[in-house]
Amino acid sequence: MKKTLVVLLSIVSTGLLFAQEQKPLSKEQALTSVLENNRKLKMSEQEFLQARADYRQTNAIFLPNITASHTGFTTTNPLMAFGSKLNQEILTQNDFNPAFLNNPERIDNFATRFEVQQPLINLDGIFQRQAAKNKMQATQLQGQRTQDYILLEVEKAYMQLQLAHKAVNVLEKALEAAQENLKLANNSFNQGYLQRSDVLAVEVRLSEVQNQLQQAKSNVQNASDYLSFLMGEETNTTWNPTDTLEVTELATLQNSSLNENRSDIQAMALATEAYAKMNKADRMAFLPKLNAFGSYELYGNEIFQGNANGYLVGAQLSWDLFQGGKRFGKAQKSKAELEQSRIELDQYKAQSQLEINRSQRQLNDLQEQLKRSELAVEQSEEALRIRTNRFEQGLEKTTELLKSETQFAQKQLEYLQTVFEYNFAKAYLEFLTKRE
Repeated sequence: MKKTLVVLLSIVSTGLLFAQEQKPLSKEQALTSVLENNRKLKMSEQEFLQARADYRQTNAIFLPNITASHTGFTTTNPLMAFGSKLNQEILTQNDFNPAFLNNPERIDNFATRFEVQQPLINLDGIFQRQAAKNKMQATQLQGQRTQDYILLEVEKAYMQLQLAHKAVNVLEKALEAAQENLKLANNSFNQGYLQRSDVLAVEVRLSEVQNQLQQAKSNVQNASDYLSFLMGEETNTTWNPTDTLEVTELATLQNSSLNENRSDIQAMALATEAYAKMNKADRMAFLPKLNAFGSYELYGNEIFQGNANGYLVGAQLSWDLFQGGKRFGKAQKSKAELEQSRIELDQYKAQSQLEINRSQRQLNDLQEQLKRSELAVEQSEEALRIRTNRFEQGLEKTTELLKSETQFAQKQLEYLQTVFEYNFAKAYLEFLTKRE
């Protein structure tokens, strides 16, 4: 009774799991949806927009800084009062009377000011702009590599979904065979050809297949949820792949070297170049700067009414001779950052080449394993057919039949797993050796 209850609960839970909405999905549809809706790609796009905005801020080293202001005040301060009258062009002879100079009446002053500051020569700013441009380009290339990685992850997730559905199909057939074997065993037991222990062994095998099938169906939903996550959709759909899990064209293996035009390699090279430009900018900070400036002013004793005006135009050559050693330390730091970036680039290239070599050997191993696994499926299927015929005739032990049945299902699952691993290994090697 307890065994029956467990089986029923397993069937009910499986039915609830697959009661979710099921939809067909091709790999092409998955890739398109990911390109449009993947959150990681959207974040990568925003990172590029941030870098581009930082680069556009460096336009300030060429373009003028223009400000406008309107200031109003009232005062009896002798100096401010005299100066306000002078700016408003209302100064009279009487205002030079010491009594009025020392104790002036209250005066209102309103000033409208337009000011322009134009950079002329700022060598450190030019190199900072070039560094910002390199950073923007590196961010864009890194975004391309992120997209390549996400698409690879989608291919892997889709293959996992295919593998999970294939495993369900294999185990459903194994379940049918186990149920049929149980019927044969019960009939043989009733006729006195088998012992009760043989029937129990068949029942145990049936229970094992049911548990494996339950787990395989859970794997289908797990793969569907992850694929939905990558596509930016709700995780409440069971996807049915319309593309079949099969071996892609066997690769022609050859030695592959790292392509330095790969987007992530280019991005790191540009980042190193950006550090070099920042180091130059820090060294150029020791040189003088030349800037022009100008202003136009309107004065009056009422708001927004300028009865008097004047302008000022000039240029400034400034040179910070010493800042307490701050600039020396900053230049030394940027130089160390540059050297670290160069070392990191060399290490990344070497590590990438190691990964290519490892992946190439793995693909070679899987190609051979694929052939052996396919042969094992054929051999185990033939062995099961022979033992099933002998069992039906009462010439084969129950344990041998169960062993052959288990082996056949296991070899089928191993073959499917090998197909998955081979296809992904090939896709991963293509990802590593991708040429932009």
